[in-house]
Amino acid sequence: MKRISILLLAATSFAVPACSSDVTPNGGDDGSGSGSGSGSGSGSGSGSGSADQWDTILANRTTDYNAALRIAALRLTGDLPTMAEITEIASATGDAQKTAYENRLKDYMTRPAFANQMFQFWRDTFKTGGATAAFDPVADTAPAFAAELTVTNGSYMDLLTKGSANCPTFAPATGTFTDAECANGGPKAGVLTNPGLMKQFFSNLAMRRGRFVQETFDCLRFPVEISSTPTDVGGAAPYIGVWPFTSIASPQNGGGRVNFQDVTAAVCANCHQTLNHLVPLFAYYDATGTYKAGMIQVPVPIPMNPTAQITDWLPPGETTAWRYQKQAADIPALGQQMAADPAVAQCGVARLWNFALGKEDIVDQLVSVPPATIKAQTDAFTQNGFKVKDLLFAIFTADAFVKF
Repeated sequence: MKRISILLLAATSFAVPACSSDVTPNGGDDGSGSGSGSGSGSGSGSGSGSADQWDTILANRTTDYNAALRIAALRLTGDLPTMAEITEIASATGDAQKTAYENRLKDYMTRPAFANQMFQFWRDTFKTGGATAAFDPVADTAPAFAAELTVTNGSYMDLLTKGSANCPTFAPATGTFTDAECANGGPKAGVLTNPGLMKQFFSNLAMRRGRFVQETFDCLRFPVEISSTPTDVGGAAPYIGVWPFTSIASPQNGGGRVNFQDVTAAVCANCHQTLNHLVPLFAYYDATGTYKAGMIQVPVPIPMNPTAQITDWLPPGETTAWRYQKQAADIPALGQQMAADPAVAQCGVARLWNFALGKEDIVDQLVSVPPATIKAQTDAFTQNGFKVKDLLFAIFTADAFVKF
């Protein structure tokens, strides 16, 4: 993906389409992941609710398939288009130019270079990217699986639910995938049970694994479940969660060794209402990403670092879940709950939208996408089986991409 940045400099004469915070915001949005419609220039309107200078600028754009081709080639193949490809588009007129452009997109998406681009994109998205393009047989099976789904026009929801062949290998030189089973034991549910990801995000109480799942597939930082009626819990600020305040563990309600109900400095429950119901599902993977049935493998960050027990997250009677009233007894059930969540589909569209438009990461850099901007693509994505390559084609042919 670094190659794109270099090559984009060569194309600068052409127009371009328009709880844990340790980075500098770079998107001009509120970081909510759903977007406030602030008018980034990447979509169909400013979201201000009235005509303004941005509405005027957007309305005055004209379709330029020549400029779009240059950017699409860089995104999809990592290289500028050939002179023959440029001439092909430039010499066509009317509807024939649109057809020529779309046919060239389809051609790009059949090339080994496209497979490599998608592999690097998913490496970056999953934060498993290595220093070289060589395939890592542990760290790279999750991005290889996601890239294979993209190249073969598979369902995006297989990332969360597929029960077999979830650890393919990838040959960058030929752009080919070879299906293989994950060998870390335990349940199988897309990349949610991937050994490389479980190893990469090993941490105290499995919190990093839960954060990875949340931020990657819902495009939101914690807290993510916010009530319209905050509750006074005796802290300097109210509790804003939707779960009962007592639904997470503390030393007072069932033996938890960390007080997640603490309100002396911050209202911990605002984030942990969701986290604590999610992360125990990932606690049975050890530091190598291997599943140990019935044996929790993550430590508690207290003296002597003892192994966690379920009461460290949840008091008796509480169950694991994706969201409030969306219970998930195991990771395959979690994957099904996530696949049924419209916010997850919207997040997938937004991530690929930002890839096409040259935007930075939605969560890391707070470059959110207003839902209205991608409504047409999200609706089609949802109605047509969540096909990933079809989604990319829809994005690269959208007005926001081909108009300048």
